Amino acid sequence: MSEKKHIIVTGAGGQLASEIQFLSGKQTNLRFTFLPFEQLDITNDAHLEELFQNAKDWDVIINTAAYTAVDKAEEETEKASMVNAQAMEKIGRLCHLNKKYIIHISTDFVFDGRLSRPYVESDEANPINVYGKTKRTGEINLLASNENSLIFRTSWLYSTYGKNFFKTMRFLGESKSELKVVSDQVGTPTYALDLADFILHVLQNELYLTNKGIFHFSNEGVASWYDFAWQIMKMSGLNCKVLPINSIEYPTPAARPNYSVLDKSNLKKKFNYLIPHWQESLLECIKKSGNDIAK
Repeated sequence: MSEKKHIIVTGAGGQLASEIQFLSGKQTNLRFTFLPFEQLDITNDAHLEELFQNAKDWDVIINTAAYTAVDKAEEETEKASMVNAQAMEKIGRLCHLNKKYIIHISTDFVFDGRLSRPYVESDEANPINVYGKTKRTGEINLLASNENSLIFRTSWLYSTYGKNFFKTMRFLGESKSELKVVSDQVGTPTYALDLADFILHVLQNELYLTNKGIFHFSNEGVASWYDFAWQIMKMSGLNCKVLPINSIEYPTPAARPNYSVLDKSNLKKKFNYLIPHWQESLLECIKKSGNDIAK
């Protein structure tokens, strides 16, 4: 029997890493080490050096660590850049030197939202906020320092873990009679458990050996934030009325793309993977969360 592949997961405690950890107990051919920020700050050279000094003990690193506070990034530009962009050059270079594979998570916010069809991987990236710019620079830095990197762009990630739109809506739906939610920003809500399951599919079948570059992963279907909120209330049995508004009525420090649906055709073909519709996955998330409303 071959030795289990050892997988390092950064950003432990975040929603994607938590979903990977939730599913990891079912894996028989993989073993995982989940590293929270306190143990592995990817901007800390000493932390990275220690990790790669022990590189013989592990095979693949999944980087879920990121600066994801989209609005706050407009003020904390340098901090966002250190995590999302500068650290990726260092990690990529160290992976290259030590012949290690890396799976990195990126975002639909690398696009400006001006298209009216789903974005394919080869479409021009033109981010319109600091968060998107730092994530795009991180993609470029990682691929330049390690051409064997595997990058999955995803969108509107949510789960029962961490801070996200789903948990916020559930909490507000318990305490408010109505909410106003923007209806002119369109994308696809993506259940982090589905992305975690896909990543495990890649690991189990060692598909990181034969694939490199950027691929798109989100749930199937299309929705506005209003559609997403409305379905959360409906499926959760919450009597909170959701009212659609235009984004101009809800100004935020960071601009958001009006359209950021991702085309997943290339990923589905290359990785032979069936992706659930976002409404189906939302129902599964609600079942998993039960009555545990976010505080």
